[in-house]
Amino acid sequence: MNYLGQSDYQHDTVPRIGVLLTNLGTPEAPTAKALKPYLKQFLWDPRVVEVPRPIWWLILNGIILNTRPKRSAEAYSAVWSERGSPLLAHLEDQVAGVSERLTSQYGDHFVVRGAMRYGTPAIARVLGEMFDAGVQKLMVLPLYPQYGGPTTGSTFDEVSNDLTRRRWLPSLRFISSYHDDPRYISAVADSVRAHWASHGKADKLILSYHGMPKRYLTEGDPYHCQCHKTSRLIGEALELSEQEMITTFQSRFGREEWLQPYTDETLETLPGQGVTAVQVVCPGFSADCLETIEEIGMENRDIFLEAGGARYEYIPCLNAQDTHLAALTDIISEELTGWLNDAHDPTTTKQLASQLGATR
Repeated sequence: MNYLGQSDYQHDTVPRIGVLLTNLGTPEAPTAKALKPYLKQFLWDPRVVEVPRPIWWLILNGIILNTRPKRSAEAYSAVWSERGSPLLAHLEDQVAGVSERLTSQYGDHFVVRGAMRYGTPAIARVLGEMFDAGVQKLMVLPLYPQYGGPTTGSTFDEVSNDLTRRRWLPSLRFISSYHDDPRYISAVADSVRAHWASHGKADKLILSYHGMPKRYLTEGDPYHCQCHKTSRLIGEALELSEQEMITTFQSRFGREEWLQPYTDETLETLPGQGVTAVQVVCPGFSADCLETIEEIGMENRDIFLEAGGARYEYIPCLNAQDTHLAALTDIISEELTGWLNDAHDPTTTKQLASQLGATR
């Protein structure tokens, strides 16, 4: 095997710290043609679908990839903007915001980039660019507040797969979750308070998280527990009673049982229980995307109103809000302990080299 390396590496290059922010992914266009390779990469990941490969290959290639791309393209068309994919646009803004804050606090030691686990910009390509820019210490922050094997775990797999091909490995730090970080909790709570200030409270606050097969929970994935802890902490910050809020799970796929209660079914039954005004927030998503804009903001809104609801409001994700960027930067800064020192200052490095030469 030929390992990837830099044959022209300059040994006086000042090493830099790389910060890689990642999210799930996006197709390159809201078309069936673009959706097919994206869905194939996503759904073939064994972290996402834990079904024996021969069986799943037949289902995926024989059925799903012949029907789902067209339906998904229609949904993506409803959320596509002038900047293209909303998830990618938000990631770009988050990268810019975090980079600006790190540079302001610590100087020009950082290479901050964003990548997608599926689709583009691909993790392997972005890592290559970062190493070419002098990164020797790498921190990876998957932008999933709660750890999940199909999300955070899969991101670690992809980073690891790339590193196994490289001759020179960086020092590596990987943030697996921040579901109970006080700064993240405060940022979500502040966004809800800001919405209340403009629109008032509703009968109930729905905290909707992306779903996951229940089997993953029973086999040891902590995602379900971390989602409920996030909800509890947000509820405490907002001083809500258990009767004023409910945690649900959305976006299920396939026929097996997923984490419950389901968001759509919950919204369909609430009006019959006398709850006619709801507000929905998605604390498991760091940025608005298809699952929040279209599924929660449009599809589930229709479900609730058609079931007799009178008022439905979606509270957007944190995206590139200042409180969110500040929280992410603080989380990264804490993990950088021991990496931020004078060794990364070109001036200090030259002075040290001069001193060493003078003592010889």
